[in-house]
Amino acid sequence: MAMKVYGIKNCDTVKKARKFLEEAGIDYSFHDYKKDGVDTEKLTAFVGEFGWDTVLNKRGTTWRKLDDEIKESVTDAVSAIEVMTENPSTIKRPIVEGEAKNFVGFDPVAWEMALELGELK
Repeated sequence: MAMKVYGIKNCDTVKKARKFLEEAGIDYSFHDYKKDGVDTEKLTAFVGEFGWDTVLNKRGTTWRKLDDEIKESVTDAVSAIEVMTENPSTIKRPIVEGEAKNFVGFDPVAWEMALELGELK
């Protein structure tokens, strides 16, 4: 299985993460939520691994612009997945599905350490 990066092409954090991987010589494929859609089964797996409160990005503009009624309805994994499926920009970016380990978000220091440990591949 090759590494797969999930995110949105124009997201600054995704751009930084992709640049990091390219500079490290790591081969990966990119899944753009805006272009390729959201795979609910895959999203459910990420929520199961990391928790819905980690995968749901409540700091972003999209979340802040949602109606209060929608935001208040998110109380568990099922409701969070529903909102993220309908609003892909509310998914924390990037999510990386690797051969050795999966990652959510981009932290250059953590990724550098993971690279040295062989976890980022």
